[in-house]
Amino acid sequence: MAELLQSFLLIEFNWSILETVAVIFSLLYVYLAAHQNNLCWLAAVISVSLYIYICFNAKLYAETVLQVFYFLMAIYGFYSWKKNNSQLQISTWPIKKHLFIIFLGTILTFFLGFIFSNFTDAEMPLVDSFTTVFSVFATYMVVKKILSNWLYFIIIDIISTYLYFSRDLHLTSLLFLLYTFIAVAGFIKWNRISTQVND
Repeated sequence: MAELLQSFLLIEFNWSILETVAVIFSLLYVYLAAHQNNLCWLAAVISVSLYIYICFNAKLYAETVLQVFYFLMAIYGFYSWKKNNSQLQISTWPIKKHLFIIFLGTILTFFLGFIFSNFTDAEMPLVDSFTTVFSVFATYMVVKKILSNWLYFIIIDIISTYLYFSRDLHLTSLLFLLYTFIAVAGFIKWNRISTQVND
């Protein structure tokens, strides 16, 4: 991690207005989600719309598909949280369910990685596929307010930091580094809320 931070300080960043706006709304989404504010989904719609274009141009095709999925989940999440605001509480899943997700996610990662490796000009297809597959599961957990979504996102965000950095999307790489810390804070906050509700 120290080497990565040092590398950030030594490079010339590629800045773009489009990526900057996408980053701002992405941060707003995570902040609002951590506070269980339904407006997080509106911020998500704006950020993912921009990232569909950004990821496609960076030849991160699995990430592009993921952004489309995020767009659909943002709409679903908005209506789900709004409709079930008083009923949808932070909850947990049993370890068996997580083991199944990890098993299924690993198989899907290698399958998707194989497809992108052999039939497209995708960059880093296996890493791209990993972040995509597990982000799908984690995002569904956010919609359902499953506490451990933050733990999944901590790992996803660390790997995504490297992925975007390797594609010279430096601002987005910094975004995912920041996401990692926000995900830790989100887990702590949701865990505290969950504990208070169950006491």
